Amino acid sequence: MNSLVWVFSVVLALVFLIVGLVRVFKYELAKDRFQWVNDVPRALVTVIGVAEILGALGLVLPVATGIYPWLTPVAAAGLAILMLMAGTFHGQRREYQEASVNALLLIMTALIAYARWPLLSAG
Repeated sequence: MNSLVWVFSVVLALVFLIVGLVRVFKYELAKDRFQWVNDVPRALVTVIGVAEILGALGLVLPVATGIYPWLTPVAAAGLAILMLMAGTFHGQRREYQEASVNALLLIMTALIAYARWPLLSAG
């Protein structure tokens, strides 16, 4: 199970890091790639990108370094909440393909949050 959690963590960290970097530093590319970016304020896109970058780092670094490892399930839970909100947003816009991707990412981040929860490994 631990290997699967690490695979999910690394894959999700790469996905969120890349997408977050695009949203923060390559806004014009984000506008071309993601239709919804054209319909929301640029500041919101930047905030979402920063949250994704921090979440990506939080999925791997705390557990890998042993420094504040409790931050990993917090980061995973934060990303899960972000994906829940994104899925709701895309569902309301009838963008069901994007909403299904958000649902998959929600499930994966929730699994990481559950598996890395400190109370589970303490017993």
